[in-house]
Amino acid sequence: MAVDKDAAFVLPRGATGFFRPKDGPLPEVDQRTFRAALYEAARAADGHVGEMVQRTYPRTFHTATVHVGTGEFVVLCHAHHPWVAFAQQRREWYTDEFLTPPPWAHTFTDFGFAVLDRALLTAPLAGIDMSVLTRGEWRQVRSYDIHGLGGVLFNAWD
Repeated sequence: MAVDKDAAFVLPRGATGFFRPKDGPLPEVDQRTFRAALYEAARAADGHVGEMVQRTYPRTFHTATVHVGTGEFVVLCHAHHPWVAFAQQRREWYTDEFLTPPPWAHTFTDFGFAVLDRALLTAPLAGIDMSVLTRGEWRQVRSYDIHGLGGVLFNAWD
């Protein structure tokens, strides 16, 4: 699943990790599919999978590491939507610390994930369709001084 770089990114319900009980539970990304994609990506990179950390509240994403040569990539997997991003260091939340996806990132698309690139994740919120956000979510965006899409998607707000 590729993300069209020329189309406006539209946030679906649950992108921030917040939900209203009256709207029902948020979708969940299948952990087994992410794990299978991760191991296949590591093989494609001639590397190996390191630590995997399942998300805990209030974080909106799972993390894993892929070791390639002497380097390490942190793979972020959104908990509610099939989005994958890359970072250099493990953090509790991200604002603009994203990497350009490595050449082997395409492996995730074969498993149904959209690989989000650094340009999209650091794009200003003014270019993102965020009409689905509630007042409470907007309050969090302002409170945490979020300016880019990645900060909305890969957060640990409570």
